Amino acid sequence: MVVRTISAALQGIDATPVYCETVTTQGIRTIMIGLPDAAVKESRDRIESALREAGMRFPRRAVTINLAPADVRKEGSLYDVPIAVAVMAADGKIPTDKLEQYMMVGELSLDGAVKPVKGCLPFAILARQMHLKGIIVPRENACEAAVVNNLDVLCADTLKDVMDFMAGESEMERKEMNTREMFEKAERTYPHDFKDVKGQEMVKRAFAIAAAGGHNMIRFNA
Repeated sequence: MVVRTISAALQGIDATPVYCETVTTQGIRTIMIGLPDAAVKESRDRIESALREAGMRFPRRAVTINLAPADVRKEGSLYDVPIAVAVMAADGKIPTDKLEQYMMVGELSLDGAVKPVKGCLPFAILARQMHLKGIIVPRENACEAAVVNNLDVLCADTLKDVMDFMAGESEMERKEMNTREMFEKAERTYPHDFKDVKGQEMVKRAFAIAAAGGHNMIRFNA
């Protein structure tokens, strides 16, 4: 049975959807197609070790993984998690009903931990545009992705967390951000203060008067 998980690729500052299509057949080879770079091709070893730590096993069959669309180059290790989930679903180890509801990104370490990746903000924006239920990201990227509202942002610590969630055996922590409160707090945070400047009283008074009147300051060189 062919199954697919949803991920994404960065193109400049925008994201484009990438589908990890996977099927298992008779044989022993693992084939990955769809313009993967070296980091993506190396995912097999990371996934196999991470699955072992999660109490699962990479299929002892031929596995074909297609990263579609084939004309978009896939770069980096962010496809480890969606590929691992797709492989297990294609092997019948986890159900497929949630696979097309969530976008997934994340690099796997050999002990099964999910490590942070780049681009989670545009990925989350894309997931919302695609009307997905949510996005699964490494915990370190959760705050970045949670800036996008009307989207479930789920924090992944390990591959086992993701597998158990897909199997319906547990829930994942949902990250929520109050962007209005966050921006208001940032507006009230001043890294520099004139009280830390010793002397220069006339200059500081000139700046204060200009700020109070909403005027610009012009720099004069002596």
